Amino acid sequence: MKVLSVTDLSKTYPGFRLQKVSFAVEAGTVMGFIGRNGAGKTTTLKAIMNMVHTTEGRISFFGLDMKENEGAIKQRIGYAGGAVDYYKKKPISKLLAVTKTFYDHWDDAVCSRYMKLFSLDENKTPSELSEGMKVKLSLVIALSHGAELLILDEPTSGLDPVSREELLEIFRHLKARGVSILFSTHIISDLDKCADAITYIRDGQVVYTGSVDGFTRGEGLEDAMICREKEAFCEKLAL
Repeated sequence: MKVLSVTDLSKTYPGFRLQKVSFAVEAGTVMGFIGRNGAGKTTTLKAIMNMVHTTEGRISFFGLDMKENEGAIKQRIGYAGGAVDYYKKKPISKLLAVTKTFYDHWDDAVCSRYMKLFSLDENKTPSELSEGMKVKLSLVIALSHGAELLILDEPTSGLDPVSREELLEIFRHLKARGVSILFSTHIISDLDKCADAITYIRDGQVVYTGSVDGFTRGEGLEDAMICREKEAFCEKLAL
């Protein structure tokens, strides 16, 4: 079963085009979304969440069209787009109290569990947190309402190596429970430890989507991406 299906997603900005992006995430799998800075990863994820309005394309979750079922869909998914950067001076406890009112299935026990696991103090404000701790707070919010699919933009960014490994262990634990995860990252080595599939975007176009093994062709994941980027660069030089 596909929990997310993206078909021919397109968006035009001055100097950049997202061109007919298509891929799908299967239930109970982890998909890594990779590409160089500026390739279109964040634009794609925001478009999937209807935070960016596209010129073309179709997005469906759990077989439901996003445009027609956005409210119901967002009850079933979690999104973290970088570090929490709003209401910087409000205590985290108040931030969570407001956020939970938007979800029908918010679980205070799960929220408390992840707050403790990530060593987050609810009496602190976001302005008092390090960048890595802000990312963890974003994840607490995404994980606390029983989401069936997590969409995460650079979730390991700003985390120290130990914290990154802990987060990847959480991903593996969630996958074992049937939760699907789509996350972008520039730390390719993280994907070697948890990803089932890869979607690779370059200059606004998907150039590969499929299994990790199919992408690496016997190489390490990071080496495979560097090799493909080098090939593309050499092609441009030859023009």
